[in-house]
Amino acid sequence: MKRIYATTIALAAALAPALIAAPAHADPLSQTGQNQLVDRVIQRALSQRGVPFVYGGGDVNGPTNSARARAATTRSALTDITGRAILPSTQGNPPVPGSVTPGLPGTSLVPSEDMPDTTTVGFDASGLIQYAFAGAGIKMPRTSGEQCSVGQKVPPAQARPGDLLCYGPGGTQSVALYLGNNQMIEGTSPAVSVSPARTSNMVPYLTRVLSS
Repeated sequence: MKRIYATTIALAAALAPALIAAPAHADPLSQTGQNQLVDRVIQRALSQRGVPFVYGGGDVNGPTNSARARAATTRSALTDITGRAILPSTQGNPPVPGSVTPGLPGTSLVPSEDMPDTTTVGFDASGLIQYAFAGAGIKMPRTSGEQCSVGQKVPPAQARPGDLLCYGPGGTQSVALYLGNNQMIEGTSPAVSVSPARTSNMVPYLTRVLSS
């Protein structure tokens, strides 16, 4: 355990200055076209600052309510035969169907009152990414884990605006859009916001969907 903890600290220390480093230069022959697409993605994401966070919220057309997330949880509840609690994600994505909490006595399926109301429209982390990339004509998968599995994996030292920062195993907990200058935008509680790029719990690579 001590070795794992020390490794985590060392990795975070290595990633922090790398994210601040100047972006690597694209090939000049294709840089203009790629930059235009990246700008569209970033501006589309920035246009949603302040939009509320909603589990399961957002798609290619904009913010939505939590009906999709509620439906997914209901389906999981009906098919889960273990009788153990379904875990909602904690970092900006809808509950993961089939996820359970093993070994906890007295747990039960997540009650409906714990789900977000269906009157508020907004984004979760992956919903915002899907909406942003649709501005460049790119149809992204809907979950953060799927989004972090596409494109090119690049080291943080080569971070460019438009790259994805992924959190949790395989990016399954959350995903954010890197803006450059050590800033990112994320669909997180309480609302879509810009913040310093964080390295805590980040996977050791960035995902580049638009590459030159």
